[in-house]
Amino acid sequence: MKLDIIKAHKSLYTATAAPKLVTVPEARFLTISGKGDPDGSIFADSVQALYTAAYTIKNHYKQQQQDFAVCKLEGLWWVDEAHDIKGYGDALQVLRSEWRWQLLIHMLDYATQAAAQNAIAAAFNKKKLPLLQTVSLITFEEGRSVQALHTGPFSTEPVTLQRIADFMAEHRLQWNGRHHEIYLSDPRKTPPERLRTILREPVK
Repeated sequence: MKLDIIKAHKSLYTATAAPKLVTVPEARFLTISGKGDPDGSIFADSVQALYTAAYTIKNHYKQQQQDFAVCKLEGLWWVDEAHDIKGYGDALQVLRSEWRWQLLIHMLDYATQAAAQNAIAAAFNKKKLPLLQTVSLITFEEGRSVQALHTGPFSTEPVTLQRIADFMAEHRLQWNGRHHEIYLSDPRKTPPERLRTILREPVK
């Protein structure tokens, strides 16, 4: 049977418009980091490299009778401290060329560093995508977080972010990590008004 990581961690990949507290456990992710406009070529090339690595690892485990479904794309977003930013809402006022991001794909718990490194090397030898050499497997734990479902174009995210900020103020919570987005919809195939994105903020 094919393991569906999203179904196995349903509370992390389903959300409502009303913000809620969740506890995000430690997990393994394929990741690639960069800087620049998410509509730019570097971002697109990074997404391609990350998915190429993910599907190569999937094929490796499928041959071991441990097949799994490749997860949705996720991203951590921030800007340099030099911009004196307080919260993601203020970061939206910074030039998109200054945005930093770390893209993630949730991997199965038993994925090993050796398997990941071998798969990435094999993918690079076949595809010759330079950014494949910057993809890595990490362990990441967010812990206590507030998340909400945003429906609509990315440009209207501040509305949902304000609901999260209000929820945090009501419950006396403070930001404790980088802004996290989980892309439930494929923007290449989905009209902007129907995009569904989970917005998550680690808190303390």
